[in-house]
Formats: sequence, structure tokens, C-alpha cells
Amino acid sequence: MKYSYFPGCSLKGLGRAYEESLLPVMKHLGVELRELQDWNCCGATAYMSVDEEEACVLAARNLARAENHECLDLLTPCSACYLVLNKTQRNFREFPSVRASVERALATAKLPYQNRVKVRHPLDVLFHDVGIEAIRQKVVRPLRGLKVAPYYGCQLVRPYSTFDEAWNPVTMDRILEALGVEVLPYPLKTKCCGGSLTGTVPQVGLRLSYILLKEAVRRGADVIATICPLCQFNLDAYHSQIEKMWGPARIATVYFTQLMGLAFGLDPRTLGLRRNFVPMKPLPEAAAPSRAEKPNPATAGQTL
Repeated sequence: MKYSYFPGCSLKGLGRAYEESLLPVMKHLGVELRELQDWNCCGATAYMSVDEEEACVLAARNLARAENHECLDLLTPCSACYLVLNKTQRNFREFPSVRASVERALATAKLPYQNRVKVRHPLDVLFHDVGIEAIRQKVVRPLRGLKVAPYYGCQLVRPYSTFDEAWNPVTMDRILEALGVEVLPYPLKTKCCGGSLTGTVPQVGLRLSYILLKEAVRRGADVIATICPLCQFNLDAYHSQIEKMWGPARIATVYFTQLMGLAFGLDPRTLGLRRNFVPMKPLPEAAAPSRAEKPNPATAGQTL
């Protein structure tokens, strides 16, 4: 299986741990990712709120670059990028003025664009293309005893629920269950984490993050698993400020791909876990390599 790959800015910066775990996990599953050459920032959702038409032009350049690749399925891990690229495609189809602006701008760069690319999220590819059974077969270190709150954020399945249910998505739940974890009922799985408000209106943004953290702790979760770089940062980086305002709600927040890597027996040092502000606790004793697995000297004795 081959896919074009658009990492976006976050996965090369603050969300680097997402890419550090995504790439080896996909390779382990036989998925080949080909990073777009000369990709550019999609503008994220901030630019969309300033000038939506110009934002579509910026994002469409990546879609046009993807049409020059062998693979027209474009894997897009960042929730903001995923939303913006999908929105750009729909605006291109539905609004003649947007289409004209995009085609005019891309023509100056000699980039033809026919809107043939299919924007895909890793959850979509893993669930529908790779399959749960193939994932389960790769597990050598079942994460039994680990209680996980699955958090999708608000941008992945709304307003475009292209591969999962808008209000109660379950694709990540099913993947985590294949790893052996206990997936907890988490009714806030699509509630906003505050987004960029943590930096612009902290009292509001941090309160939204606190609500998510507190609920996960209340339900007995050992860790929150997410799919969004901004969500991961908000839920991981502001514990000291949150505790001063509303009290402790300390829990680690990791990418679902990091949990997949651990269950696959990949070297924990290569999965970006060291980047967390709140470290993940040692795995339960039940989460030990299966007897059929040969010990790996490179990872022997590590706590994760």
C-alpha cells in the first residue's frame, strides 16, 4: 500500500512525536508513505478565518503537488490540515469564485489541478485499508491493563464526517482495542480542547482543556490518546497553569500511534515519548512481550 504524505508544519515542529511514531508504525504495517516534495503550510484554520478564498489558494497548492505524485490518496495526519484540505476541495467544487482564484494562482506556478486527490487520515487508512485484524496480528506486547480515554478533538469528523461518525467516532477506539488496551467510555471525545485560545484567551482555552483532563482522570484513565498535534500540546503542556486555577488533573496525553508502536514492540526511544511534558507511566505488568516474542536487546530493561 502506497500513499502520498503531507506532514504539515506541526509534525515537523511541536508535533514531531506524532511523525516519529507514525512513520515507523506505518512501515511496520507495510504502508509506504511518500512525502510531498516542496509542500507548504496549509494556513491551518487561522488563515481560513482571515481570508477564506486566499486560504484555499494556499492549501490547493499542496493538492496540486499531490496530483503529480503516483499516489492520489494523500495521508494527512494533522487535524487542522485535514480539515483545511477537505474544505478547500469542497469550496473548489461548489464556489466558482474560489475555483477561479485557485486555477488562476496555480496557473502562474504552472501547476495544473483537477481536484482528483483524496485526502485521507491515518485512522481512515488504518481502519479501512490495513484493517483491524492485520493490526492485531502485529501486536507482540498487548497493552493489557492500560486504561485509555480516546480523544478525537473537534476538527477531524466535523463538519466533514468522511470516514467516521461525527458525534461518536469509533475508529480509534477499535484500533486501540486491537492493541489490548481497555478503552474507556469518554463522552467528551469530540469536545474542543480550546485550540489556539490557550494562547490568545487563556482563561477560556485552559478551562476547556481542564474539562477534558478532569473527565479522563475521573473515569480512571491512565492516559489520553489523541490524533491531533494541537490537542496533544494543549492537554500536555499547561498543567501548571491549570492546577493554579482549578486544581490538579494530571494525566499523560500521547498519540495513538505511540501506543501502537509500543504494542508492536518498537523501540520506545524512537516513538517520541521523551518529548512529553507529563510522562506516560510505566506500562502495567500485564503489558509484557508475548512468550512467542524473542527479547530485543536494544529495548530490554526499559520501563515503557
